[in-house]
Amino acid sequence: MPAQGRKNVHGKTGVRFKAAYTKSKYENMLRNVVTDLVMCGSVKVTEAVARDLVKEADKLVTLTKKEDVLNAKRSAMRTLRSDESLAKLFTEIGPKMKDRKGGYTRRLKLENRRGDDAPVVLVSWVE
Repeated sequence: MPAQGRKNVHGKTGVRFKAAYTKSKYENMLRNVVTDLVMCGSVKVTEAVARDLVKEADKLVTLTKKEDVLNAKRSAMRTLRSDESLAKLFTEIGPKMKDRKGGYTRRLKLENRRGDDAPVVLVSWVE
């Protein structure tokens, strides 16, 4: 016999129905990872996340090349989480990539993750 009580609340019966991993949660996670990539220079993520991460990072570097700097900064701030990462993107990373026409990041395959055997990738900037 199932436990009686309210759904999705902590208490005597615990949480019986868990919320799914939604699109908004995934987008927020991706924003966090992109910010970490800008701040640290490299990030270890799973292969599926790396695909979306490379797309977002390349879009941000392309924004640094635009003539309208104010609009580009505002567009980049929609993705990045902190002012420090925005400043680093426009002062350090963008000028380094000025002569490249694309391919600003590299993906290196590492070993599989121990817990669930997911393929792990190291994403870093190309020098």
